Order: sequence, then structure tokens, then C-alpha cells
Amino acid sequence: MVYLPHEILSMICTQLWYQRDFNTLFDCACSGKQLATIALTNLYRIPGVDVNTINGFDAYLKDIRTDRATDRATKLAHEERISKKRAGLWRTIILSSLGKTSYPYSQYIQTLDLEDLKRMLTDSHSGIRDFFQGELAQFNELHAYVRLNDVDTITRIGEVITKQTPLLKELSADVCSETLSRWILRLPRLIYLKTPYGVNIEDNGNLMRLHCHSFKGLSFYRWGGSNFDHGVAAFLNELRPQSLESFKMYEYQSFRPQSFQALSCHGESLTELKFKMLTTRTGPKLSLLKDCTNLVSLSVAANEPTTIDLEGSGKGEFLETVAWLKRCKKLRTLGFTRFFSAPALMAAILSENNICLTSLSYEGEGLPHTKDFHKALASQTSLKYLFLREEKFEGEYDQAGQDEADILVESMSKLTNLTDLRLRSLSSHLTDQHIMRLANSLPKLEVWSTNGTRLTNASLNAVASLRSLRAVELGGLANCSADEVLDFIEKLGPGNKSMLLSMESDSLYDKMELIDEKIKEKVGGMFDCAHVISMCLIDS
Repeated sequence: MVYLPHEILSMICTQLWYQRDFNTLFDCACSGKQLATIALTNLYRIPGVDVNTINGFDAYLKDIRTDRATDRATKLAHEERISKKRAGLWRTIILSSLGKTSYPYSQYIQTLDLEDLKRMLTDSHSGIRDFFQGELAQFNELHAYVRLNDVDTITRIGEVITKQTPLLKELSADVCSETLSRWILRLPRLIYLKTPYGVNIEDNGNLMRLHCHSFKGLSFYRWGGSNFDHGVAAFLNELRPQSLESFKMYEYQSFRPQSFQALSCHGESLTELKFKMLTTRTGPKLSLLKDCTNLVSLSVAANEPTTIDLEGSGKGEFLETVAWLKRCKKLRTLGFTRFFSAPALMAAILSENNICLTSLSYEGEGLPHTKDFHKALASQTSLKYLFLREEKFEGEYDQAGQDEADILVESMSKLTNLTDLRLRSLSSHLTDQHIMRLANSLPKLEVWSTNGTRLTNASLNAVASLRSLRAVELGGLANCSADEVLDFIEKLGPGNKSMLLSMESDSLYDKMELIDEKIKEKVGGMFDCAHVISMCLIDS
């Protein structure tokens, strides 16, 4: 009998994991001792991963179609089966941490999401007692009305699991600072920490530096404490200098100089920065990030569009911020939300030869602030993803809007590498000629979402020429008939497989089933008279 070397078997199982072929990995684990440990190591490295998030569009359409066609009882039965599988996986992980399974599954885990366990236990209280049967009864924390004391329970379960996860690299958990301190001592390979409340990291920077030499990333939703700026700065300053690579914060906080300066202590290592700012004092302090010049991804949001005006607060601050962004030559992803000076900043940097973005998103003020930005957009020919949602400026004239639509479309037509275009700007000024120009100029588009009150069936015919299109959302085609949509579907080809077509049109509701059946037959796609694209897709 011929035996493959351990290295080859390891490579095979690793490739199966990258392909998310968990069924084959499971078969390998059951095939014999030679493959069992190798397969299980890959199978459990990220327990609970959602296969649909990897399989993407086809799986998403299948889920929507199943949900639409299935009665409530069948849906509930399906959800119950999924819930039981999920619960079984978590039971196995916990039992293995207690030494009650044939293989030490928990020792293979590289990513542990205790927030997922909390969601599972709190979403379905009817299954809690079944989950805590046998050896797991010690973790049962049921109060009156069968409500789970989720914080205490998750903490106690986490205490057990983290003692048996020597390979753990990523942790997502809502635990207090003291508990996190104990866990850090057990997780020398920890690279990334995600927690709902940033206050949980307080006083843990030194421990991270001493025991987690590979720590590189922090993500939290809100601070949850009283002194955000001081707390964040203290943690960042306690880490090894130039070690943090990713910092993300998802709710608005009052950034002040102290936290920005602390981020700059990681200016050479920081590649991903995402934050939301709350106060008017924040805007002019962006220049304090001037040492963060190795950024690959930058996303900045403000709570109100009128609070942060770098140009108005002092030309020096604005020019320093522009100079900083121009030095970020590795920048590939850039996003601004409700940031008043964003159009001016982007207009100043997009024409730079050293700035080659692949993803750009902007949501905020429109005319007259965006004129120069729209012109400069033409220089970013490397863009693959573009999202624009611009508010109509009070006092905007129709002719000014029409001229600006011409400029914007002219610039976008130069972006021949675009695969994903989400356009929510100048909708009252977009015409069929604009759509036809874009369709002729952007042959690589796979996702296209736009609306326009002046669009007709000619726009639909223009979109049909795009051979790689997988999702299209056209709003504003109120007078489009079912026959015209069916003609559009007939023009689709093999490259449009599994297309998701969404149109806002009251006249199509009665024919939705007919159109849906036709697109399913033609390319295995789906039709809907609602905004579904924005919920699903493929963000760059």
C-alpha cells in the first residue's frame, strides 16, 4: 500500500479548507487515523463559519428563493435544523475543552467567536435546556422566565475553552477587563481582538505587549466607558511601538489629539484604519495622523455633515491633511461618510500619480461641493469598486445638476476596470444617454446599482450589453413594461449566470412571478421589485 507523506496530506486538507469544502474535510477525518488529525485541524480552525458568506452570490440567491417559496412551517423546521447543528458544534467544542471527546477539537481552533455563541443562546431560549445537558449543566445560568444570564455564562464557558486553545489567533468576546487579562496570559498567538465595548481592553496593553507578541488588530463597536480618548491612548501606547496593523471602531466617539497621537505611534505598521468621529474639535486634528503613511485602507465618518469643515477651520490644517493623504502611497481603499471636507480632500489627492485606489466610497454633501471631486475621479483608473451617495444641495439648479451629471459620467467612463458601481448621486439628472455611455465604457461591470427619474427602457437595453453583469438594480423606470423586462432577460448570456435583477416599478408587481420564472430559466437568476442588492453584495 502506498502512503502519501504527511506534508502532502496537510497541503490537501489546507486547500480543502480554503475552498470551504467542509464535507470532504469531514470525510477525510472519518477515513482513518492517518488523515483524522490533519483534517480535524482544518475543520475546526474557524468553527461555525457560514459557508454562504464564502460561496457568495449563488448561495445568496438560493437562500432568497427558498425563503420566498417556503411556507412558514417549513422555514421554522429548516431554522431548527440549522440551530441544532450550530448547537452541536458548540457543544463539541466545549466538551472537548473539558476532555470529554475522542479528539481535542478545541486545540485546533484558530478563530473563536464567543459572540456567536451568545447570539445562539439568546436567540432561541427554547433550546437552552437541551444545550446544557450532561457535562454542560455546570454552565447553566437560567433565571426567571427562562432568560439566560449570557454574560456570566459566556465568561464561564470562555474560561474553559481558552485554556485549551493554544493555536488561537482571533478572538471575539464581550468580557470584562479582568477576565480578558486572564485570557491574554493563555493566548500567546493572539493576533486580532474584537469586542463590543472598547472599555474591556483597559489596562491590558502591557499584558498584550508581554504575552501576545503577534498582536496586530483591534476592533470594537463602542467604548462603553467614561474616558474614551485617554483609555484608547493608554492601550495603544502600552503596545509594542509600530506593531498595530488594524484599528476599527464602529460607533461615534469623541476623538481628541491624545488618541490620534497614540495611533501615530503605530504609523509605520498601521495598514487599516476605520473610525467614526463625534465632535467639532475632531476635524482639524486629522493631520495628527501624518505619521500613518503605510495605510492600505482608510474609512472616516462624521456624525453630522456640517460639523467638520477642515477648509473653514484653517487652511493650514486642510493642507496638512492633504499632504498626509498624498504620502499614503499604498492606499487602496478610501471611504468618507458625512465628512464635510471629504470632496475637497479627494479632489486634492485623486489626481496624484502615486495614489492608485481600487475601492472608493463617498456619502455626504453633493453640489456645489463635489464639482472638483467628480473631475478628479477620472484619474483613478485602477478603481474596481465605486459607491457614491450624494445629497442634493439646497438651491441646486436643474442646469447645474445636468452639467454636473455630464461631468460625473464623463469621469466614470474612464474607470474601465470597475466591476462594482453603486451610484446614488444626481438621480434626477441621469438620462438614458448617460447609462448608455457607462454601459459602453465599463465592460467589466458585475454589479450595477443606480436610479434615475428620467430613465426609460433604453437604459435597460444598454445594461443588457454587459456580459459579466451578475446584479443590477435600476430605480426610476416606472413606465417599464413586463414585456420590455422579458426582452432584456432574453439578451442575457452565460456571463450573466445567477443574475439578480431588481427594479422599482409598481407596474411590474403583478408580473413579478412570470419575470422571476423567466430569469431563473434563462440564467438561474432572480427578479424582485425591491431594493435587495444593497443587502447582499460583494463589498470590495
